[in-house]
Amino acid sequence: MSRFRLTRRALLGTALATPALAQGWAPTRPLRFVVPFPPGGATDVVARVLADRMQEKLGQPVAVENRTGAGGNVGVENVVRSAADGHTILMGTTGTLTINPHLYTNMAFSPANDLTPIGMAFATDHVLIVNPSVPAQNLAEFLALLRARPNSLSFGSGGNGSSTHLVPELFKMVARVEMQHVPYRGSAPALNDTVAGNVQVMLDQLPSALGQIQGGRVRALAVTGPKRSALLPNLPTFAEAGLADAQATSWGAVMAPAGLPAATTQRLSAVLREVLAEPGVQQRLRAAGADAVTSTPEELAATMREETAKWRRVVREARITVN
Repeated sequence: MSRFRLTRRALLGTALATPALAQGWAPTRPLRFVVPFPPGGATDVVARVLADRMQEKLGQPVAVENRTGAGGNVGVENVVRSAADGHTILMGTTGTLTINPHLYTNMAFSPANDLTPIGMAFATDHVLIVNPSVPAQNLAEFLALLRARPNSLSFGSGGNGSSTHLVPELFKMVARVEMQHVPYRGSAPALNDTVAGNVQVMLDQLPSALGQIQGGRVRALAVTGPKRSALLPNLPTFAEAGLADAQATSWGAVMAPAGLPAATTQRLSAVLREVLAEPGVQQRLRAAGADAVTSTPEELAATMREETAKWRRVVREARITVN
């Protein structure tokens, strides 16, 4: 199974050589930075951090615009239908760019064909947590429990097709175990019910679950990223437990409408990489629970292809649908 293409060696922008900004294009009016989710979430916070620094380098205001609905499809379609002139960009995510095409049968656009990759922006791990009543102190014991008692435990998610649904389904496929899925209207109520013991398991995004882990209200067993998290350095990865193919990272990337001229693409990509290399930006993203990740447009396109294939398989084999 394909794995997340960019390794965490790319998380520190200072470790990468940032090319000189491509010349030949400059914005002539303010830019719209469309976020397909409500204000306040990690994707929105990251977009606002980037917009704040990008506008200084581009010489024009960069205004974040939240356009929500249909699992992020409303905002993405707004960008797809915008002029390919560099003045409209999108903060896409794992879900909107690589998962939704397999969940929504009536999408009016294709992320692969109707958007231009600019560059990766951030990534967050998921963490496997259990209610303290679960008699498993580590991942090996948890796997043994599930194999001895299939479907005896239930996992909560933020809803059908969400990352907190898809990542556990990937884990189940790779580990060859069974758990019952209980969807909620958002990850927060699912986490609350995991704490309460109404469901026993969750694969939440690490920033969301960290407080409950540190407070001892849930037990963390493993993280899904390619290396251990600096936030929980004693917690092993799935790969360390022999489940490398269950590795999964939620990420965000900057996109633009299809047909963007090459000079415009390269200028925006270079500005994005330069911003992500700033220690202050990296610190602000970490405060929001995200790691800065950089890439070229070509690397992002390759990542999208690999992730699309991975999540297509999960959606089909798990028979996941959305209403």
